[in-house]
Amino acid sequence: MDFKKMYQEKLTTAEEAAKVVKSGDWVDYGWTTGTPVAVDKALAKRMPELNDVNFRGGILMWTPEIFKIENPAEHLTWNSWHMGGIERKAVAQGFCYYASIRYSELPRYYRDIETKPDVAIFQVAPMDEHGYFNFGPNASHMAACCETSKVVIVEVNENLPVCYGGMEEGIHISRVNMIVEGENPSIAELAGAAATEVDEAVAKLIVSQIPDGACLQLGIGGMPNAVGSLIAKSDLKDLGVHTEMYVDAFVDISNAGKITGARKAIDKGRQVYAFAAGTKKLYDFLNRNPECMSAPVEYTNDIRSISALDNFMSINNAVDLDLFGQINSESAGTKPISGAGGQLDFVLGAYLSRGGKSFICCSSTFKAKDGTLKSRIVPTLTPGSIVTDTRANVHYLVTEYGMVNLKGLSSWQRAEAIISIAHPQFRDELIASAEKMNIWKRSNKR
Repeated sequence: MDFKKMYQEKLTTAEEAAKVVKSGDWVDYGWTTGTPVAVDKALAKRMPELNDVNFRGGILMWTPEIFKIENPAEHLTWNSWHMGGIERKAVAQGFCYYASIRYSELPRYYRDIETKPDVAIFQVAPMDEHGYFNFGPNASHMAACCETSKVVIVEVNENLPVCYGGMEEGIHISRVNMIVEGENPSIAELAGAAATEVDEAVAKLIVSQIPDGACLQLGIGGMPNAVGSLIAKSDLKDLGVHTEMYVDAFVDISNAGKITGARKAIDKGRQVYAFAAGTKKLYDFLNRNPECMSAPVEYTNDIRSISALDNFMSINNAVDLDLFGQINSESAGTKPISGAGGQLDFVLGAYLSRGGKSFICCSSTFKAKDGTLKSRIVPTLTPGSIVTDTRANVHYLVTEYGMVNLKGLSSWQRAEAIISIAHPQFRDELIASAEKMNIWKRSNKR
């Protein structure tokens, strides 16, 4: 099979590729750093003549050109698997909607749905000598998307890192319909927020619970970064990585010599992840690195994969929580912030792991727009808030005021534990609310 000849036969322009999209189509726009650029610009020029084009994608790292057309809501919908700041703004403009699903279910969803993608358009690394285009740091659900799309258009970007895997980390040219040689933009960077004093206080509590040989999953944000920084400076050794999102903190821990994966029961010696987003440091580390394993999310986030790894440590953030132990990590009331992602999968999988623990962490308070201090721990979640982790599933809860294990506690024990790590300014108020809800014992210390 002459791959170079096939390449030339399928090579086209972004403008020609954009002509494939028709009114009413479902168009998959890749994932994170794989969102198209050149074809997106060409398609934006066509959008005013199209109607009811439905796009799927998620965790946008730059604003697509199709979002910038006049009155986008009249021509398209953006259906997000996981929201970021760009998509939250699009919600307010009336054309962006969150698609609810456990992230681990996404590959099967593509394979099962009746409404298959009409077109898939996304960035890939240049074709290798065997005819494969690598998905870069976006294995996630892309193989399933390609399998089910009627037309597959790849946009080649020479700057996309080649991320080794073992399964479903790329697509063969024989399954590609059109190839566009893109503009080779730099890979968009996503820098985690700088750790605050609160983040560092929470990190110290969590790191004290991590043993040698533990396997790590970190979310994104200041707290996971603070945890990673402390681990890099610690005496811990032989750590492993099995995570949904690969973030800069893992690079720091690796460069400090703390990660070997030697004690992993599966994928020994490999750092496993579904997708990655961070700074150039991260992309350079992943590029052609055989230690790192890019894998589909149905594998990385499968509770069976997670639970097969001893001493699994899952560390994630929350927006707020209530006195029943319900965790909201997705919204501010009815206003969407992110999505379900894989948090619940890792909370469940970590507890099934021998010696495993899951940590939900957050600052005890935040400042409202008017500057007033608000508690993240509330009597009951605000109407419209999303329950990401049910009260039955939460293991460890951590704020800067302490760490509590909520597993198996009765309602009064749970309320007492949660209030004990709330900001002192709000504890009396929370106790009064707990009393009204009959989840506070009179004998409890006030």
